[in-house]
Amino acid sequence: MGIKKAFVTALFFLFTIASQAQIVEDTTTLQKVVNYADSALRIRNINPYFTLHVDSTLRYQFDINKDQSQYFWYIKNSPVGLKIDKDNGVLTFKAEKSYFLSGRLKYDYEYKVNIGIQNLNIPEEKIDTSFVLLFYSTEIIPSKIKPTVTNTLFIDEGDTISFKLQCDNGSFPIEEITYFSNYQAKSLTPVSKCNDDYTWFAPFDFVKDTDKEKQKLLDIYFVGTNKFSNRDTAIVHVYVRENINYPQRVKEFELLKKDVLDYIVQLKSSFRTVDRKLKRTKKTRTGFDLGSAATGLGGTIFSSMPNVDQKTVGKILPSVGVALVPVKEATAPNVSSDQNMASLIRNSIKRLEYLIADNTVVGDRDPDILLKTKKLKDELKQMQIQLIDMPIADEKLNSRELDEYFNNPKVNKKYKVKKVDK
Repeated sequence: MGIKKAFVTALFFLFTIASQAQIVEDTTTLQKVVNYADSALRIRNINPYFTLHVDSTLRYQFDINKDQSQYFWYIKNSPVGLKIDKDNGVLTFKAEKSYFLSGRLKYDYEYKVNIGIQNLNIPEEKIDTSFVLLFYSTEIIPSKIKPTVTNTLFIDEGDTISFKLQCDNGSFPIEEITYFSNYQAKSLTPVSKCNDDYTWFAPFDFVKDTDKEKQKLLDIYFVGTNKFSNRDTAIVHVYVRENINYPQRVKEFELLKKDVLDYIVQLKSSFRTVDRKLKRTKKTRTGFDLGSAATGLGGTIFSSMPNVDQKTVGKILPSVGVALVPVKEATAPNVSSDQNMASLIRNSIKRLEYLIADNTVVGDRDPDILLKTKKLKDELKQMQIQLIDMPIADEKLNSRELDEYFNNPKVNKKYKVKKVDK
């Protein structure tokens, strides 16, 4: 019995040892399987999207399938204030309002943040991933358009206004800008978004004669719209005052000056015609006067002769002299109107030449150009009316020859005022 009991006990002991060995072997096999499955480094609780309210706090613990003491965490291109503990992977952030007021953070903007973890001993064992962080606010800050000029401008016709359309972006930035006005005022540069320039040239015919105070009010409305179709409007009041169209006025003055110069040439030609006529008349009358005087003197001489025939001739000659007087008046009448006409034409020429010299336009923007143009135009019209009966010379006009004749000292001598001795 003792040997049998000892044998049974030995068998039971061997069975127990074999069973335990099998359990250990199975446990070891299971452990190997588990270790094989968790050998790749991974983050167990990665969150791809975080949404935070302003003035809220974020604290998030990233967990890995390894012992975190052997690894360190890092973060890239993170927004201001976002941090991660390199030892335990705790992500922290406090969305302070001052960040948004200063412009360092934006609402409704998706910040892509890159994070990673790396083994301290094996640099090749690491993970790089990312998540999106977005901030929102229940407080709506309106966006506004702010032109870089005051809301009231004063300009003259011919001037150009140009200013930039800046934007104070609030919760939702302005994405599109349109404009309209009470009068047509299309910008020379495109206007569609913030920081665009509005440029407008005020045409010279913008202010009409019927406008009061010779100025017109132009209202320009700039309307900014965000992605939710919320609008903000900025108004610029532009007072446009009437101004001189200098380029056009200079052209008109030059054309008027040319007309005056052409009229002066015409007057000089008429003056030469009248003056030559007066010269021929004077020679003819002088010839008759000398002939009449010679017959009178001859009659006196012949009357004193002893010969009867000579005395008879002496009696006849004075009658011939008397007969020459009506012939002279009929042939070359002394017309004072011609003399007056010549003097009037000459005075008109001198006056027009003086007016042109006295009303010369100075530069391209002479402020007195309207007055000078009006003075020349009025004088020209007045002289044309006054000299409406002036004889028109039918000849080819040569301004150089006419100037030489008009400025001839012999001609000038006849029309100078003679000094009378007391």
